[in-house]
Amino acid sequence: MSWTVAEIRELREGGYIIVDDEVCKILSIQTSKPGKHGEAKARMDVMGVFDQRKRSIVHPVTHKAQVPMIDKRKGQIISVSGEHAQIMDLETYQTFDFTLDDEWKGKAKPGQDCMYMSAMGKLKLMQVSGGD
Repeated sequence: MSWTVAEIRELREGGYIIVDDEVCKILSIQTSKPGKHGEAKARMDVMGVFDQRKRSIVHPVTHKAQVPMIDKRKGQIISVSGEHAQIMDLETYQTFDFTLDDEWKGKAKPGQDCMYMSAMGKLKLMQVSGGD
């Protein structure tokens, strides 16, 4: 299992939540006061980490939500070919093939150190530094 469960009231901006089977970063949370016959509700604006889609969701603050287990790791770029890069984890020495996001095309070069995120079986390049 690559996620845990938490109540909406426990989540914070900058944290992560699973919406529509997609890992999303929480951009903002607004909570309303409880009504006469209801409970307080929370409206969250979230952004998909892997698909870059914005979503808005509304749930009671006591609603249980899935929170992904996110692993941020250090790696080194071994090779870059078009929009694909091969990265080696600096702890385990495993290699992974990534499809580069638009922001990294042309910037990622072999020999550079990087940070990448692993969540729910998907990988994403987060930061590139050093090298050349």
